[in-house]
Amino acid sequence: MNKIFEPQTAQAIPAITGKLEGGRRTLGRSKQSTPDQPLVTVITVVFNGAATLEHTIRSVIDQTYDNVEHIIIDGGSTDATLDILRKYEGDIDYWVSERDAGIYDAMNKGIALARGDYIGMLNSDDFFANSSALAKIASHLKASNVDAVFSFLDIVDPVNIARVVRKYRISKYSPFMLRIGVMPPHPTFYCKKSCYEKAGPYRTDYRIAADFEMLVRLLLKHHIVWEFIDETTVKMRSGGLSSSGIKSNWVVNREIIRACAENGLYTNMFMLALKLPIRLMERIL
Repeated sequence: MNKIFEPQTAQAIPAITGKLEGGRRTLGRSKQSTPDQPLVTVITVVFNGAATLEHTIRSVIDQTYDNVEHIIIDGGSTDATLDILRKYEGDIDYWVSERDAGIYDAMNKGIALARGDYIGMLNSDDFFANSSALAKIASHLKASNVDAVFSFLDIVDPVNIARVVRKYRISKYSPFMLRIGVMPPHPTFYCKKSCYEKAGPYRTDYRIAADFEMLVRLLLKHHIVWEFIDETTVKMRSGGLSSSGIKSNWVVNREIIRACAENGLYTNMFMLALKLPIRLMERIL
């Protein structure tokens, strides 16, 4: 589940008002798809993420796949995020900094701005597992002619990223898996832009589980064809509102039940408890 970027505290520097933007696209340098290399858009959502954003950007720059469009949506950060965006002005295809309505609103902005055939989300505390990750993702999407792919995700210690604290290792998904609250790991999920155009935007009336609702909508309502890549392509730093605390777990489970109900799939709190053994195994593998 994606992390939520909390609003600044009262003593913080006042948030930027208005809109700032930059990147290659603002200089008239845009990328296009080619028959051999479809354009893949990577969307990074950030708010006061200066501590990790540069690592995320570098992991995109280091990809061996050439035709990558990197779009960064900043929610009006008051830390050094803007300094990092300007530092990598020539490597980022487009960035914008302005107030938004939260992470899912920012994702929707990124999708609207994307020009790639395929889109994936790599937030500011995520990074690609290796330099060939996008090449493998693009190869599977093109060769298999599927709508989407997903793969394994490693969740790592935020202080020592070499230490894996949880291995998201489920390779098959079904309505039952969704009913117990287990979904494809969102940071590894890449799909055709046309899928988002048909399904509609992320629901901004969800606080934590709009990514779960989107995947239920795509998989069950729109029957997208997906393929699993048997490899870890993305790593995520642990922490965040959606993965810590009793209150957060209560909110996310309530939203999962709602997401299933709104997409014609029944579940309840007792069924969601069935995912606990899976989560335990992910931590001891």
